[in-house]
Amino acid sequence: MTLAYIGLGSNLDDPISQIRHALSELGELPLCQLVATSSLYTTRPVGPQDQPDFINAVAALETKLSPLALLDQLQALEQRHRRRRLQHWGPRTLDLDLLLYDQEMIKRPRLQVPHPYMHERAFVLVPLEELVSTARHKPIMLHHQPLTYWLTHLDQHEIQRLDDADVSTSATV
Repeated sequence: MTLAYIGLGSNLDDPISQIRHALSELGELPLCQLVATSSLYTTRPVGPQDQPDFINAVAALETKLSPLALLDQLQALEQRHRRRRLQHWGPRTLDLDLLLYDQEMIKRPRLQVPHPYMHERAFVLVPLEELVSTARHKPIMLHHQPLTYWLTHLDQHEIQRLDDADVSTSATV
């Protein structure tokens, strides 16, 4: 089994529920097992600012799928959540990114791993660091630097961890 990390984001159609359902569905993908999930976080959008804030999380998934087969499964899951690609960095019901696939470096037309922008994004690195530290997964290196190096170089003021009360209240509204 290969350990893969998946970034999740949503800012449409009850984003907290979108993320919660997607996390559950990740564990149901063929040849995959969900092993850990981060807390949920709220962040300002990257790109156009005339859209709602995002809910983000990261999941650790053990898989026997190849990287491209896993990408296909992630994109199919986005489609089941009615993902529409109308605007670059625009609003979406569900965005799933294959962040890391074990320690592999992949450069293909459809897929780059590690995700090419993850070291620049607090909404990826903060939940990833939470997941890695609490699940005691092996340290992650990005561009030959530990994850903590990149975290110290990011503005983390606009990312906020949602506590359980925020998540359960929003889910019932």
